[in-house]
Amino acid sequence: MVKSNQKIPYTEEIYDKYRAAGKIHQQIMEEARDKIKIGMSLYDYACFIDNRIIELGGKSAFPVNISINEEAAHDTAVLNDSRIFGEDVVKVDVGVHIDGYIADGAMTIDLSGKQTALVKASEEALKAAIDIIKAGTNTFEIGAAIEDTIVGLGFQPVRNLMGHGVSQYMAHTEPSVPNCRFTHGTAELRAGETIAIEPFATDGEGYVDNGHIKEIYSQKQRKSTRLPQVRKVLTQIEEYKGLPFAKRWLGSDKIEFALNQLEKENILISYPVLVEVSGGLVSQAEHTVIVTENGCEVTTRG
Repeated sequence: MVKSNQKIPYTEEIYDKYRAAGKIHQQIMEEARDKIKIGMSLYDYACFIDNRIIELGGKSAFPVNISINEEAAHDTAVLNDSRIFGEDVVKVDVGVHIDGYIADGAMTIDLSGKQTALVKASEEALKAAIDIIKAGTNTFEIGAAIEDTIVGLGFQPVRNLMGHGVSQYMAHTEPSVPNCRFTHGTAELRAGETIAIEPFATDGEGYVDNGHIKEIYSQKQRKSTRLPQVRKVLTQIEEYKGLPFAKRWLGSDKIEFALNQLEKENILISYPVLVEVSGGLVSQAEHTVIVTENGCEVTTRG
């Protein structure tokens, strides 16, 4: 059994920052649900969410993931993206932070009107997981509750995607929280931990693999680089303090060389779009919670 690397207990002031981020997140998700329409530009939608987070007093913890149909995660708008929403199953995954303390949550919006059952599967799995979370719960138990719920509704969990801890300026930390009966590296939850629970359900095989598109990166380590044009891009990137960023945030479509070079030098890591291996549709639901002795406090809403 692995141990979490989260440093707890936090002060009440820190928990209040998690809650403040969560309050902004809740409003963003309500507005994002109302805003999305068939025929709307993905770029306009992403910019709307980016801007509203700032207007409400937060900062983006990672680029809004707008993953469509068989995509499970890591798609986002490119600079001047020409794509528009159709009759799609859209996963909207938003991260907000206050001083690095993160609210991470996601919802699935079925613009086709035909995938109500698939959307319900991930939502019900999230509820089942939250119902059993408390100090001392093992992550294996959470995975089992998620798997049983999704399979019971006629779908498959995405077995190689997991929930995770969150901590200051770290969008993914231990413990990992499986979406199935995963027996390796399980952990026992501790009071005071903040974790993101995110079931994915699919009508496909239940596994994802890397696609060809990558628009999201994060800084892996602080390290100098030789070329002036690459150093200039790195200076921009360092403003995100290790949190994931979108290529479009750098304000230019001519930065491929710099990003590729920084990745080769092991300074950056990229996040390719994750695609269900059999082409199955995917739904997602996610909340961030603070673990307590007798349950948990949910800071986000989908």
